Amino acid sequence: MTSPFKHPISHALTSFNGTVSEPELNVEHKAGATVHQFPPALWKSKPGKVKSPLDLAIEGSRDFFFREQLPKGYWWAELESNVTITAEYIMLLHFLGLVDHERERKMSNYLLSKQTEEGFWTIYYGGPGDLSTTIEAYFALKLAGYPAEHPALEKARAFILSKGGVIKSRVFTKIFLALFGEFDWLGVPSMPVELNLLPNWAYINIYEFSSWARATIIPLSIVMYKRPVHKLPPARRVQELFVRPPRAIDYTFTKEEGIFTWKNFFIGLDHMLKVYERSPIRPLHKRAMAKAEEWVLEHQEESGDWGGIQPAMLNAVLALSVLGYDNEHPAVAQGLKALEHFCIETDEQLVLQSCVSPVWDTALALKALVDAGVPSDHPSLVKGAQWLLEREVRRPGDWKIKSPDLEPGGWAFEFLNDWYPDVDDSGFVMIALKGIEVKDRKAMNEAVKRGINWCLGMQSKNGGWGAFDKDNTRHILNKIPFADLEALIDPPTADLTGRMLELMGTFGYPITYPAAQRALEFLKKNQEPEGPWWGRWGVNYLYGTWSVLCGLAAIGEDMEQPYIKKAVNWIKSRQNIDGGWGETCESYHDATLAGMGESTASQTGWALLGLMAAGEAHSSTVVRGVQYLISTQKQDGTWDETQYTGTGFPKYFMIKYHIYRNCFPLMALGTYRALTGAAE
Repeated sequence: MTSPFKHPISHALTSFNGTVSEPELNVEHKAGATVHQFPPALWKSKPGKVKSPLDLAIEGSRDFFFREQLPKGYWWAELESNVTITAEYIMLLHFLGLVDHERERKMSNYLLSKQTEEGFWTIYYGGPGDLSTTIEAYFALKLAGYPAEHPALEKARAFILSKGGVIKSRVFTKIFLALFGEFDWLGVPSMPVELNLLPNWAYINIYEFSSWARATIIPLSIVMYKRPVHKLPPARRVQELFVRPPRAIDYTFTKEEGIFTWKNFFIGLDHMLKVYERSPIRPLHKRAMAKAEEWVLEHQEESGDWGGIQPAMLNAVLALSVLGYDNEHPAVAQGLKALEHFCIETDEQLVLQSCVSPVWDTALALKALVDAGVPSDHPSLVKGAQWLLEREVRRPGDWKIKSPDLEPGGWAFEFLNDWYPDVDDSGFVMIALKGIEVKDRKAMNEAVKRGINWCLGMQSKNGGWGAFDKDNTRHILNKIPFADLEALIDPPTADLTGRMLELMGTFGYPITYPAAQRALEFLKKNQEPEGPWWGRWGVNYLYGTWSVLCGLAAIGEDMEQPYIKKAVNWIKSRQNIDGGWGETCESYHDATLAGMGESTASQTGWALLGLMAAGEAHSSTVVRGVQYLISTQKQDGTWDETQYTGTGFPKYFMIKYHIYRNCFPLMALGTYRALTGAAE
């Protein structure tokens, strides 16, 4: 069991001014890990030169990142999502009997601080009220001792009942209520534990689910087999959230119109599975439970977490608990400690993050500083690069199932997540590392070579890339009743494919390289009619189009081609009157809103970077965008941004990366200066 240390996070990198825990791990230091300082004369600018507003904006942002770099060399900003993450933490601690009233008070304060004046909770800033999020926040507050008569709960309850109550909520909300006897387990879609026994060659097996779904479903299948119920005293119950007492028909699923649809087929299959689950004869369940338990224990990282995400971590702890592991068992204790490491805590509030992103944040910061003209031997760059090199993944993970001959390499998102490196982090890390003058360039080159080999080996048959697995394309899985977040698979997407083209181009691969040719065909097939590309991991078409255009330019594509000009004209058409760009999260629901929304610093950065990659650096559109960024920068070199511009699951789980509003504007301004030699 390793011990954590705590360090402060700046106001500028989080919505809190508190402390977070980072697991102090016994990570083997690889060659090139020593930090070497350089004389300031090698990197400090010469005095006397008159500085333009552009120069001053770049220097202000650059100096901000110098200030915010943590002692070990990395950057780590808050990853903000919605309140269900913290609400479910309260539920877990009550289920385990581990209530700390002071920490619960702080979590309750956090939940209440995010409630809107209308009484509901949203999944992103300024969004509509979300039923399931509001139910979970309400339930957590009742568990924490807030009475139903509390004004905040009265307003929330009115909203919940107006939307149909608990019966209309999502699957995970119903599961958490079922854990406490507030919803019948019969109303939860089946996920039989025997699924874990299906062979890897079967059309449906656990490795056809996305990595995040797999890491959540396997422990959850244990919980759903056991169907535990932690009874609550009357004052903590939430039966008032039902519009009327539930009837048997309320535990069935609404069918689609039509004689035959896959959704209706799976609803029928779910009825059959429920009959099977009630049968006293389940000859394979013991073997399946043992395999699931073994999988959970095997996949726990040294840091104590599973998959680097809250759903996998929380459900793994739940699974071990219902299997009889006590709270002091090393696997449970380390899992609980890992959840603590994801927390940001102040004197008055405590929030659990859904994930932590130090590798991603560090790569973004390094790339921004490089683009800003910081010399490649600058101590900040060297220190950050060498920290990243220590995070290289050198062990096989779940990806090995579909790529048994592929050697490990690449990087993950978190401090430690060896089971699940991803191509997006890997690609951006290597792009950021290029040219930084670490002491042992040979060691860095070898790490990059391994990373590129791994990334290229993760290309799917259709020419694109998913995040964590190749050929994870069983779209039929998103039709099962359990899949109401539409996120059970990890198919190739344009934004990741663009990133891989950029990686190849950055390291000298020609456009004629077979992997690049397949990627180009994938992108052409997946371009939207108006010109942009859909963004899987950022909001939305602005993100996808930026990534693709940068990839096309890097690999050497002719940027004058009509399909590229179509994308460029689309970006230009979406520029706001103030010169910036923005896109609402609602564009995932309504494509007519693509590229439309209040201007943000991060999305303006994406638009500018995409346009400049396409040769538009001298256009009036880009000049106006640059002026927007300069005029909205604050005195401390940062930008404000309230909107959520990242995504976990499009439509259903949105993210605000607190580093985005600063790193992407710096990349854009630095790139503009380098391309134009602008002095004003």
